[in-house]
Amino acid sequence: MTGTDRNSGHAQADPVWDEKLVRLKRMRTTATCLLAAMIVLLLTCVAWQAAYPWLAWPRAFAEAGTVGAIADWYAVVALFRHPCGIPVPHTAIIPKNQQRIAESLGSFVEENFLTPEIIVERLSGFNAAQALAGWLAVRENSAVIADVVAGSLPRLLDGMDETDVEHLFGRLVIPRLRTLEVSRMAGQVLDILTEGNRHQPLLDRGLSAVERWLSTHVDLIKAKFGEASKFTPAPLDAYIVNKFVEGIIALIHEVVANPEHALRRQFDGAVQDLSSNLRTSAVYRRFGRLLLRDCIRHLEEGGYYRVLLYHVRAHVLADLGSGHSAVRDMIAGTFVSIGKGVASEPSIQHKLNAWWLDIAGLLVLRHRHQLSALITDVVKGWDTKEVSRKLEAEIGRDLQFIRINGTFVGGTVGVLIHACVFLVLR
Repeated sequence: MTGTDRNSGHAQADPVWDEKLVRLKRMRTTATCLLAAMIVLLLTCVAWQAAYPWLAWPRAFAEAGTVGAIADWYAVVALFRHPCGIPVPHTAIIPKNQQRIAESLGSFVEENFLTPEIIVERLSGFNAAQALAGWLAVRENSAVIADVVAGSLPRLLDGMDETDVEHLFGRLVIPRLRTLEVSRMAGQVLDILTEGNRHQPLLDRGLSAVERWLSTHVDLIKAKFGEASKFTPAPLDAYIVNKFVEGIIALIHEVVANPEHALRRQFDGAVQDLSSNLRTSAVYRRFGRLLLRDCIRHLEEGGYYRVLLYHVRAHVLADLGSGHSAVRDMIAGTFVSIGKGVASEPSIQHKLNAWWLDIAGLLVLRHRHQLSALITDVVKGWDTKEVSRKLEAEIGRDLQFIRINGTFVGGTVGVLIHACVFLVLR
């Protein structure tokens, strides 16, 4: 069965399609019966006019009505097929001109509907960002998307093997890693950490940690000092170590209490020098490249692709198989957060809507010819008889009204002409 046959069968099984055909046949029967009535009236008038001269008036109506009905029948039929199967020139207009109609329809849609101005104007009155955000903000809606995404993960992971992961790393990750300037990135990270004295709380924590370590390991320091100083008595070693630890702790307290302490400034200067060297020094840059090269070689030779795939697959599948999936909740929570964030920020909605309208305008401008070409190709691919049948089912009922109106209009004009002739000859 061809595509057209399938479409035809589907259309015939469609209740709406069946109703259209029933209404068309009903109107066609009505118009044809009216034509037959005109012919019967005409024959009756011809047969009895000699005995009843007044029949000239209904005869004039019947003659003109018959001519009008036949003319309109011919015009309607000529649109879709050859009248009575006779290939009269300029009949079966729609089947014969299907290609031209298809091209004209495609051009008409492209020029009058698929224009950036029309599309953007129609879409600009709708706050799509707010509507989508409000929909996502509802947990049940985001859970639907999360279920779809989470449901696709097992198939995705099952379809991947070690070769796929290795190919992913080899084609995407490793080439990007090779181009990284590790030392420069480290310098930039240091700049970010020290900007606005962000590193000072870290320094305070480090000094506190040193103080705690010294306080809890005094005996260890004494033992090590005693091992290094074999010719001094133990009490003297203990005294020196205690004074040393107390001095260090006192110095730490001073540094922590004084934001402008000299040691802080020295530490800041050392960090700045290190950051500058990391960003500019060739030695540091070469060291960073060597370190990165060793890491990449270790990653490639260690079989981490297989380990990574195994652990990711095992954890994700186990999580999705559990009664309460953290992955599914995380996905749903992410969409809910995005929805609530966008719904509460009109400025973001405005930017998203403007972005969406720009994309819509660009897509229409770039692809409208392809869309019109698609319409043209689809219409050209239709079976000519099927096209005629579909169009006739859609507009044929109205065309049958034209036949009916043509019968009465023709009859009325015939009576008027007969009246004018009668008045002139009288």
